[in-house]
Amino acid sequence: MNDNHIENQDPDGSESRFNTIIKPDSAAQPPLPVEFESWMDSQPVQVTPAQTTQEPQVVATNTLNVPTEYQPVNVVPVKIEPPVPVKVANDTNHAFRHTKNTKKTGFWLVMVCLLLIFIFFFTPVRTTTLVLGIDWRPSDSPWLGRSDTMILTTIPPVSPQVSMLSIPRDLWLTIPNHYDNRINTAHYFAELETPGSGMQAAKKAVEANFSINVDYAIRVKFTGFVDIVDAFGGVTVNLPEALSGLEAGPNHLNGKQALAFVRDRKASDDFFRQARGQLFITSAIKEVLNPLKWPRIPAVLAVAAANIETDLPIWLWPRTAYALIFSAVKGFDSHTLDRTMVTPWVTDEGAQVLAPNWEVMNPLIDSLFK
Repeated sequence: MNDNHIENQDPDGSESRFNTIIKPDSAAQPPLPVEFESWMDSQPVQVTPAQTTQEPQVVATNTLNVPTEYQPVNVVPVKIEPPVPVKVANDTNHAFRHTKNTKKTGFWLVMVCLLLIFIFFFTPVRTTTLVLGIDWRPSDSPWLGRSDTMILTTIPPVSPQVSMLSIPRDLWLTIPNHYDNRINTAHYFAELETPGSGMQAAKKAVEANFSINVDYAIRVKFTGFVDIVDAFGGVTVNLPEALSGLEAGPNHLNGKQALAFVRDRKASDDFFRQARGQLFITSAIKEVLNPLKWPRIPAVLAVAAANIETDLPIWLWPRTAYALIFSAVKGFDSHTLDRTMVTPWVTDEGAQVLAPNWEVMNPLIDSLFK
C-alpha cells in the first residue's frame, strides 16, 4: 500500500475501502518559480504605521521584472446602490382611460364622416343641368341632330328636391355665333361645324338668353331611349286622363310606345308634349325604386353608355341620383313655359315659332335658377 494512504480495518479485521484516508501529496502541487522566490527573499518590506485601527499596509516595490500575472492587483471597491423602486401604474385605470379615449376618437370620427356626407348631399351650391333629347338618325354623324327635347333641371342649395323647366323646341331666340333661330338648332349647327360641340353650344344658348348659369348637360339619343326603356323591361305611366291614345290609369309602355308617347303631337301641341315628357321621367325614376327592376340595372347601364353623354362629373352622380330618387318619392317641382309666356309668330320664311314674353318668363326663371 502507498505511504500516502492510511488504511482502516472493519471490526472483523478486513480492509474497508470506504475508510481509506488519502493524505495530500506535496508533489501534486506545482512549485513556485525560482525568480519569484528570489524576488520575495530580497524584497525589503516597509511597514507604515496605521493611522487608524486598520491593519498596517505593506508597500512593495518591484525592483525585478516580475511577470504581470504575479504582480498584486489593486481592487477598487464598487459601491452598489440599492435598486430604485418603480411605481407600477394601475392596469385597470390605464385600460379604462385607453377605452375612454378610444370611444372619444371613434365618436369624433363618426361626427366628421356624417358632416362630410351632409355637406356632400346637401351642399349649399346650386347645380343646374340641361337635359337634351337628340333627334339623331343612324346615317348622321355620332351626335348630329336637333335637340327636340330640352329640360332645364336644378338642384337648389341644401334641399335635394329637383326643379324642372321644359323649354319649347320652337322658342325663337338668338343663337350665339349665329343668327336668330329656334333654340333646338343650337345643338345641330354646332355639331355640323364641329362634331362633339353641340352640348356646349346648347348650354351657351340657354345661358345667353335666360341669363342663368348652366353647369352641366346630358344628351340622350332618341334611338337609344327606346333601347334603354326596353332594357329596363318597360315603364309604367299612370295617366290622370286619356292622352296620346292611352287610357287613363296605369299604362305599361315598351321602348317604342314610350317614345311615341313623349313625342306625340297629333292630338296636342308642344305644351302638352312638355308635360308628357316630365311625366314619363318621373315614372321612369319611380321604376328604379322597384327592387324587381334592380337585376336589370347592369343591362340598362350598358345600353345607356352607348346612347348617353354628359359632362356631369362622377363625384356628383351620387348627389344627383339621391336628389332624383327623393323627388320621385316627394314629387318633382315641375314647370313649363306655358302659353302666357310666349307669343305664336310666323317668320318671314314661313316658319311657325314662339316668341318669348320675357316680362312674364323672367320671374319664373329667376325663382327657379337664381
